[in-house]
Amino acid sequence: MSNKTTVALNTEQYENVINTIREGFMNKNGKAFRPNKQLSVALVLESNLGIRIGDILSLKFNDIIKDGNRWRLNIIEKKTGKVRNFTVSNEIYTYIKIYCLENNIKLNAKIFRVGERNIQQQLKIAVDYLGLENVSTHSFRKYYATEMYKNSGNNVLLVTKLLQHSSPSTTQKYIGISEQEIEQAIAGHNHLI
Repeated sequence: MSNKTTVALNTEQYENVINTIREGFMNKNGKAFRPNKQLSVALVLESNLGIRIGDILSLKFNDIIKDGNRWRLNIIEKKTGKVRNFTVSNEIYTYIKIYCLENNIKLNAKIFRVGERNIQQQLKIAVDYLGLENVSTHSFRKYYATEMYKNSGNNVLLVTKLLQHSSPSTTQKYIGISEQEIEQAIAGHNHLI
């Protein structure tokens, strides 16, 4: 699926997709989708780190390094060749560490033992089950962009930097603003004199 048609998830959709994948389900044809923790963790990390799924799947635990009193990513993005060294919160670091310990993943081994195509195929099964359209792994990066945009007081330049985009116009295409939010903004802006 092309990134141009991929939509940003909202929080409810994000949580629904992750929980559905984590718990598994039975589709209407009676075929079981077994719980898939690896897929859910990979998508949670994409949603919380804002890096592309290819970079998530290449991630090793020792790509997160201690830098003073913080943890930070120390990777080179595959698509852009840019260094990615943003802070990783203690909560995300601990989340990754626990996953690695539970799955006996060594420090210098890839955290995920699956390919991007397999991730896309499994995700498609889940989103089809949920009735969502135009959702791919990139929807989780767009979710990150949208949440960062909202949490930063609509600072598109900050989000541009976080996503390492070359221009704010690229970032604006990522940000998922709903029709309801547009209508609320219009309704709340009446400054007649």
